[in-house]
Amino acid sequence: MSNRTKPTDPAVVDRVETVTERFQRHFGSTPHVHQAPGRVNLIGEHTDYNDGFVMPAAIGFYTCIGIAPRADRKLVIRSEHFAEQVEIDLNRLPAHGNGHWSDYATGVASMLAGSGKHLVGANLLADGDVPQGAGLSSSATFEVAVASALLDAAGEELDRKTMALLCQKAENEFVGARCGIMDQFVSSHGKREHALLLDCRSLDYRLLHLSENVRLVICNTMVKHNLAKGEYNERRAECEAGARYFAGQNPDVKALRDVSFGLFQAHEHDLPERVMRRCRHVIGENARVLQAGEALERDDLNGFGALMGQSHQSLRDDFEVSCSELDLMVELATKIDGVYGARMTGGGFGGCTINLVQANSLADFQHVVSAGYESGTGVKPEIYVCSASDGVRRAS
Repeated sequence: MSNRTKPTDPAVVDRVETVTERFQRHFGSTPHVHQAPGRVNLIGEHTDYNDGFVMPAAIGFYTCIGIAPRADRKLVIRSEHFAEQVEIDLNRLPAHGNGHWSDYATGVASMLAGSGKHLVGANLLADGDVPQGAGLSSSATFEVAVASALLDAAGEELDRKTMALLCQKAENEFVGARCGIMDQFVSSHGKREHALLLDCRSLDYRLLHLSENVRLVICNTMVKHNLAKGEYNERRAECEAGARYFAGQNPDVKALRDVSFGLFQAHEHDLPERVMRRCRHVIGENARVLQAGEALERDDLNGFGALMGQSHQSLRDDFEVSCSELDLMVELATKIDGVYGARMTGGGFGGCTINLVQANSLADFQHVVSAGYESGTGVKPEIYVCSASDGVRRAS
């Protein structure tokens, strides 16, 4: 399933050479190198687990896996990030993880084997530059890169959709994290200079071209509030309560994705206020994603940016997952010439904003946002300038 073209991008060549050199130093042989990109979600937040629509893009930060076969049935995996090495016996794959970083690799191996793929023993080295803890999907990129590498080493084929689903299953069932399909899907299916509009129910998708004069700029607030996990679970429960209510009004409703504006408006006052506002966000956000897709097809970046602003307001006021740091970051960005739109991205309560910025405005953007945010919070942010990138592939 992996593209196997020789890389020409100097950054990719450097990355492949670095992984190859480290692999040779640790294992004494020359690997193939597979790389899977991180992602940022341009619009469509908290819609994925409501069977809705999202619009992520793969970005030029990667997890790389160097791999070479072994004569036995072991997977020996070294992480450069953790400076640690683990062994996995393919004949005795566990049923569940134990809270270790290697669970993501073991889970992928377990799901591939369970799907009927005959895996072979191999040495693996994991390296990469996806910022950790920034909400750019480092765990999903690791899963997808491992899956691509294991399949290739075994001479097995698997379509990208099935691979993404098995990686998600590994995270859900083996690791125990309730992620949606978006991260693994875009890491598998991303395309250079394109966003991906994904239907999280059917997994149908459209690739939408992004102007070459636009950059995706991610601003990391460097904060993560402790209430995030509990509040996330509460939001899911409130959405599910809303969906159950509307299913009682219309049996065709299986999730909030199925609730029309007309049905919502007819019954919004019958719902508890918090549930009503959560539903209003999800229903409105699904509509914004579809409108954003239409805007990109027209190359209407101003219209797209306006929808990003509406999304942030809804996440702040109705879904209540923003925070003062995210709001400040968005406020600073929207005052700069050459910025089409800005919004929080990810689960919320900290993390990052995504900004659509003209390429010739980057220097001004970085200076104004960095200085203004540090002045307002005392914290220096990290700013990542990205372009939409291709999905997983074998790079050497």
